Amino acid sequence: MIPPADHPPIPPRKIGVLLTNLGTPDAPDARSVKRYLGEFLSDRRVVEIPAIAWQPILRGIILNTRPKKSAHAYGLVWSEEGSPLAAITRRQSQALQGAFGPDVMVDHAMRYGNPPIADRLIAMKDAGCERILIAPLYPQYCAATTATANDKAFAALAGLRWQPAIRTLPPYHDDPAYIGALKEQVETQLAALDFTPDAIVASFHGMPKRTLELGDPYHCHCQKTARLLGEALAPILAGRDLLVAFQSRFGPAKWLGPATDETLEALPARGVRKVAVIAPGFSADCLETLEELAIRGRDSFVAAGGTHFAYLPCLNDGAPGIAMLKTLLARELRGWVDQDM
Repeated sequence: MIPPADHPPIPPRKIGVLLTNLGTPDAPDARSVKRYLGEFLSDRRVVEIPAIAWQPILRGIILNTRPKKSAHAYGLVWSEEGSPLAAITRRQSQALQGAFGPDVMVDHAMRYGNPPIADRLIAMKDAGCERILIAPLYPQYCAATTATANDKAFAALAGLRWQPAIRTLPPYHDDPAYIGALKEQVETQLAALDFTPDAIVASFHGMPKRTLELGDPYHCHCQKTARLLGEALAPILAGRDLLVAFQSRFGPAKWLGPATDETLEALPARGVRKVAVIAPGFSADCLETLEELAIRGRDSFVAAGGTHFAYLPCLNDGAPGIAMLKTLLARELRGWVDQDM
């Protein structure tokens, strides 16, 4: 059928894959960090304190004291490409472009900051995507990460008259493709070290303990990831420990433990003076891995008597990580990419 001459342009029908991650400030300065933290810490999925009690603390204290300190930390890891998280997520998206056929476009967005999820969803719809797979890049499900990213996407869709069909990527904390990618990456990284670690610390992002009590599966997902990875690495570990810890505590509430900083500080007294740290809860290196673990974690460990420290980077856009994402995303696209468009 030929549309009338005055009909709006009709783009070819496509499928979209939208990778989503947490987000980052636009620049490593206090003003940009303040804007980013204001959005991040106002999310009711992230801070579950009633707004009437939390917002005066956030606006009156935190946003007037924390941005300068955080901007300094961002400055330590910022590169010519900008924020590590933004640069790596962009490269992941680029590496996946064309992986699922010519009719599937891959893009990326951030829950907080730029590029916004709503903008990229609308751009995909305008480009002809009538089916979109939203892929939060969080291996372990958490309401404060996976759920809030999906919330933002659904809120954007609520404003569209013609909505695309939507699927979301489920958590993949125990998926063989994910565990296999971690195993391959860690084995390669350990073989490249000039020392043999006495132990490996698997550091996951922390969450308030009450989230576990309220039914969030995050803690269980982290523990299962560590157990499966430890089993996969058993030959190379040869009886050495794979320790689980949780980082990035914030505020006075009780958090999931043990804490990563306290764990690293206690290890030398136990005879563990050589350590490697991995961050299997992060799909891309960011402030929390490159500054909190690789810089401050090293300093704490050495100050406590440690002699050798290595932070092993995340899967990022390396070959094992991209192959893993291809496997997971292709699985979720079944029924869409293998039928007539």
